[in-house]
Amino acid sequence: MHDLQELEGFTAVMRCGSLTEAARQLCVPKSTLSRRLSQLEERLGQPLLNRQGNRLQATEAGLLFEQYSRQILRLAEQSRQAMDDLREEVSGELVVRVHACCSRGWFPLALERFLADYPGMRISLHTETRPPAPGEGQGEIWLWVGRDPECGLRHEVLSYWQCGLYASPAYLTARGQPGHPRELAAHAWVDWLGEAAAGVTFRHDAEGEYGFQPSPSRLTVDSLVLQMDAITRGQGIGILPVAFAESYDRSHPGKLARCLPGWRLSSRPVGLLYSFGRQPRKVGALLAHLRKSLPEAWRYHEEQGC
Repeated sequence: MHDLQELEGFTAVMRCGSLTEAARQLCVPKSTLSRRLSQLEERLGQPLLNRQGNRLQATEAGLLFEQYSRQILRLAEQSRQAMDDLREEVSGELVVRVHACCSRGWFPLALERFLADYPGMRISLHTETRPPAPGEGQGEIWLWVGRDPECGLRHEVLSYWQCGLYASPAYLTARGQPGHPRELAAHAWVDWLGEAAAGVTFRHDAEGEYGFQPSPSRLTVDSLVLQMDAITRGQGIGILPVAFAESYDRSHPGKLARCLPGWRLSSRPVGLLYSFGRQPRKVGALLAHLRKSLPEAWRYHEEQGC
C-alpha cells in the first residue's frame, strides 16, 4: 500500500517543479520531503524524477505514476469526508424559510416529522414573501414558489404548479362567465402578491396566445388560503394552482368554478434554495427528507406556458 504523505509530496513536486517550493507549500522540511520521495522511488523500484539544474523533471514513469497518485489522493479525501459525515450527528439548529403560500399544509407537517426523527435538531421557521437578496440565506433552507431569484443560492425545482382561473359560482352568476380572456376586463381581480400586475398570458391550442393586462387589484394577498377565501366569497376572479383549487372543491363542493378551462396559464415552479457546495449532514438530512416527503399530487408536473 502506498504512503499518502509520499504521494502528496510527489504530486506537490510535480506541480511546483521545485523541491524547495513544494516543501514550503506542504510546511515540511526540505530534507523530509526529499526522504519521502526517495522512499517512494525505492518502493516502486524506478526513478520518478530527474534533477536538471535547479529544477526537477519527471521521468516517463513519473508522468504515468502522477495520474494514479492524484486518483489515490482524491479517493482518500472522499473516503475521509464520508467517514466525517458518519461521525457528524444530525443535530443543532437550522434556519428554514418558507414562502407564505406554503406556510400551512404539507411543509410544516414535514418539518414536524423531521424533528420527530432527529431529536437533537432545532428549527427556526420563518415565512417570507420576498426572495433572499444576493448574498443572503447562506446556510439556510428556503421553500420558494416562483422563478429562480438568482440570489447566489442553488435553486432545486421540486415541482411545477399548474394554474387556472377561478371564481365563485355566485360571482359568475352575477357578473357572467367569461368566454374569452378579453372579457376579463369587466371583472374584479383577487391578486396573489401582485402577480397579475405584470400582465397575464393565456395560451390556447387553437387560438394561440392572448396577453391580458388586468386592472389593478383592489385586494392583494400573500396567502393562497386568503386568496381562496376571498374568491369563494365573491370578491372577484383569481389565478390559483389547480391542485389547491381541486382539493378545496372536494372539501367544499360548489364553492369554486373554473373559468376559461380551454386556456392555459404559466405554471409556478416550487423549489428549494440552499447554499452551493458540500452540505453539513443536518442540512443534507433535511433536504433529503423534504424531497422524500413531497406530496404525490405535486410530483411529475412539468413546466407549462413558458
